[in-house]
Amino acid sequence: MGTALLKIKVMPESPETNLEELQEKAKEILEKNSAKGIKFDIEPIAFGLKSLIIGFGVDESQELEPIENALKSMENISSSEVIDMRRAIE
Repeated sequence: MGTALLKIKVMPESPETNLEELQEKAKEILEKNSAKGIKFDIEPIAFGLKSLIIGFGVDESQELEPIENALKSMENISSSEVIDMRRAIE
C-alpha cells in the first residue's frame, strides 16, 4: 500500500486561542492514528486570527474520518477541513 499525504486546516474559535496547545492535542490525536511526518504551520488569516495547517502522512488504506472527527472535536476549534490530499510516490 502507498502513503496518503494530507494537509488539514484548523481554525481556532478566537485570536486568543493558544495554538501551541492545539498543536500538542492534534499531535496526540495523529500519533494515536499512526500518522507519520507530522508538521505544523501557522497561517495568518485576518484581524489577528491565525489558522493551524497540519501536514502528515498515513497509510492510504486507513480510514480518515476518525482523524477528521477527532480534530474537529478538540476544544477551542471553530472548524477543520482537509485542504490537500495526494498520494506519495515511493
